[in-house]
Amino acid sequence: MSYKIQRVPILPLGMINAFLLQTAKGAVLVDTGLMGTEDNVAAQLKKLGLGWHDLKLIIVTHGHVDHAGNAAKLRALSGAPVVIHQAEAKYCAGEAEMKLCPTGWVGRLLYRRGIPLRPYDYFSPDIVMHDHDELDLRPYGLEGRVVFTPGHTPGSISVLMDDGHAFVSDLIASGFALGGLLPVDRPRRPPFEEEPLEVALALEQLLAKGSTDFHLGHGFRLSTKAVERHIHALRNL
Repeated sequence: MSYKIQRVPILPLGMINAFLLQTAKGAVLVDTGLMGTEDNVAAQLKKLGLGWHDLKLIIVTHGHVDHAGNAAKLRALSGAPVVIHQAEAKYCAGEAEMKLCPTGWVGRLLYRRGIPLRPYDYFSPDIVMHDHDELDLRPYGLEGRVVFTPGHTPGSISVLMDDGHAFVSDLIASGFALGGLLPVDRPRRPPFEEEPLEVALALEQLLAKGSTDFHLGHGFRLSTKAVERHIHALRNL
């Protein structure tokens, strides 16, 4: 099954990304962006010749506001089911506050301004992944699956395609500060990260499963060499 990758820029310069994966059956959305950014998604759907009715699945990789904040709105617009991991459900429902561990000055600045803990339109998922379950994406026209990749948060998930493309959200970032400024293939930690060694293990497992191209929530695509360097750096913190 062929598909097309369409990046959805939520903020400029790769500062926040979501992704549309177009198939013959419609499209799958990986992450939803901040509240009020549905026009960003609509614009990229239009580029693909699609509308809201073509959106068949919404995958929320974790419960941080910049990735989960618009899920409720996009579900209402499209009718598409939302999938998250069980370990993130209480955060996405507003029943618990996420743990935030800044990795540098960007994270500390965002934390001081209170941006990551701003409430959003909380929701309960339609599809819940448990423990190390995998979600087969073939019913949605994609040769791939959603896999459990904890570390950034307890219930972080990633999309792993059979052709090697992996959509890992905040498991790793690139560039400078919050975005993909040069050098693009320089890996870095995202602004917040709970368990660096778990992140290293998750990235190793993705490489072992055949991942070759890593698409990010902050920044732009990374190569396997860059990811290998990042794993080494995490294990030597």
